[in-house]
Amino acid sequence: MIPKRLLVALLLGILLPQFLLVAPEVFAQSEIEKLRDQIEDRGSRLAEIEAEIAEFEADLQVVGAEKKTLQSAINQLELERKKVNSEISRTENLITSTDLEINKLVLEISRTEKEIKKAEAAIGAIFRAEYIAGNDTLLELLLRNEKLSDFWSTFEAHESIRDTIQLKASDLGTFKDLLNGQRTENEKRRSKLSGLKDQYSEQNEVLVNNTAEQADLLEVTKNEEQNYQQLLATQKDAQEKILKELRDFESKLQFFLDPTTIPSPGTPVFRWPLENIVITQYFGGTEFAARNSSVYGGRAYHPGVDLGAPRGTPILAPLTGTVRATGNTDAVPGCYSWGKWTLIDHANGLSTLYAHQNVVGVTAGQKVNTGDIIGYVGNTGFSTGPHLHFTVYAKDGVNVRRFNEIKTVTSCGPATTPVAATDAYIDPILYLPAY
Repeated sequence: MIPKRLLVALLLGILLPQFLLVAPEVFAQSEIEKLRDQIEDRGSRLAEIEAEIAEFEADLQVVGAEKKTLQSAINQLELERKKVNSEISRTENLITSTDLEINKLVLEISRTEKEIKKAEAAIGAIFRAEYIAGNDTLLELLLRNEKLSDFWSTFEAHESIRDTIQLKASDLGTFKDLLNGQRTENEKRRSKLSGLKDQYSEQNEVLVNNTAEQADLLEVTKNEEQNYQQLLATQKDAQEKILKELRDFESKLQFFLDPTTIPSPGTPVFRWPLENIVITQYFGGTEFAARNSSVYGGRAYHPGVDLGAPRGTPILAPLTGTVRATGNTDAVPGCYSWGKWTLIDHANGLSTLYAHQNVVGVTAGQKVNTGDIIGYVGNTGFSTGPHLHFTVYAKDGVNVRRFNEIKTVTSCGPATTPVAATDAYIDPILYLPAY
């Protein structure tokens, strides 16, 4: 006959864990399923919003190709406002969806923690029962039982307890791995939520800027086409003066580019700073361009690549780096230059500039990762339409200066701008993937 203490251990080892490790609580499960359904509903709504945004972008391409008139500028602003509103709705839905996912993870984490406690309690009960039953050797078990059949029953009971302990220990390890995964995912979701809230705030700022820009345009032009064309001519004349002074200043700067300090040309070290690429003007500001104007179609000094995009389009960091500086030449009246700009240093010996932004989304000293949103496309500074001006420099050859250090005729005064010797400018296409 099996000893009483061993029988207790056997029952505890087999029955107690099964009792403790019951199915998840019905309430928690139903709440998780409810949250999952709500997340799916949000996904459907997001698909509808994406379709709206795509439609606005198609309309904006048509408007952007029209002759530059006051009415076309107003139409473009109104379309862009509608598009930004849709993008804000998309961000709101993403925030709500991420909130739901976090709540779902919190419930799953709580449920898994309970399962871990149950598994630990079951294993503890087995060990306590085994301790009470004692640790008899095989010889002791054999001598204690008068019949060989009793010995085998007792021996099998011990083996069953050991197998149960191993099984429950394995379950416990699985639960702990699951818990760690859920906690990691929860941290990612919370980080995403924080980023989305920042994005929501910045998109609303784009909307405010858009409305203010339209109001200013109508006030300055008095809704007269002639006034609008005169405004464009005045801006262009002022901008050409600024560019000439900047060009003269930079041509006197001395910089020797050591090719070993930067990546080899033709190596795609950057990703594109926008999701959809439409190049409206290529690079043409090096000494080579000045000597060979026919190669660049006789274009004026242009030390970067222009990428056409509607106002409010997110600008993405093309590579991990540190923000060296940001600025806003529009803060000084009459300074028709870069508008809102950002300069980022990268570890590979290159720096990048993003100009004409509507909203700058980073600050000096901030670390950014590849693909992070660093700002939003705009029409600030001197610009004939919303676009991103993207410049690549040899990092050692670029620095930030005040315009009044360059020349006072520009009337830009204390506004700041990146300046570089002409040899420090690099064609961005050399370091971007094919498109």
